[in-house]
Amino acid sequence: MPAKTLLIPTADGRADAFAAFPDSDERHPGVLLYPDAFGVRPVVEEMARELAGHGYYVLVPNIFYRHGAAPVVELPEHISAETRPAVFAQVMPLIKAHTSERALRDAEAYLGFLTGRPEVSAGPVAAVGYCMGGALAMRTAAAYPGQVAAVAGFHPSPLVTDEPDSPHQGFPEVSAQVHLGLAEGDMTPESLSELNRALDAAGVSHTCEVYPDTTHGFTMSDTDAFSPSGLRRHWDRLLPLLDRALTGR
Repeated sequence: MPAKTLLIPTADGRADAFAAFPDSDERHPGVLLYPDAFGVRPVVEEMARELAGHGYYVLVPNIFYRHGAAPVVELPEHISAETRPAVFAQVMPLIKAHTSERALRDAEAYLGFLTGRPEVSAGPVAAVGYCMGGALAMRTAAAYPGQVAAVAGFHPSPLVTDEPDSPHQGFPEVSAQVHLGLAEGDMTPESLSELNRALDAAGVSHTCEVYPDTTHGFTMSDTDAFSPSGLRRHWDRLLPLLDRALTGR
């Protein structure tokens, strides 16, 4: 798949981003892909290329661009259980600085840039996210319901919290079709029930599924959490969702 690095103008500067798209002159539905907390890196770029191979223009922004170009922190080639604490010590300040206000300002810029690309077809797009990116995808869909027709979040960070800006506060605004793929242990049964109740009460068309034999981060092959079966199930859920919402197939 063709790919390129782009710069997205935002209210706070310019965000570098990775884009992958089909090798054709046709226009294709757009997908805004939010990476996990470890950011844009080869494994995420490869996932974007694979998704592009199914007929989508995929834009992966560096959500921590305010702190530098990707990779913002130095990552080992493989994030093991031993190296994970040291990596998170570097990443946590970036996560805490990425407030919901910043996220929504950025979402507006990302969507405007994505839908303005000459390779992207007219109509709504999808927001897909991993870990903290899952929450960002939901926030994006809530803030821009007319532009986001599908949301997929995999091993997402908490969507129902006690914070005043908890992502679930925006559920009533979401008009997208939603799939959430959870790892075992991501949520207690009580928390999962609370999440489903919040989505049902908001009238969101959704599926929430706990993927068997997985741990948090199961889609990422550069971590110890990686589950080949979990990744396959992720594609089995994601691709039909995008087909239904963006192409009508």
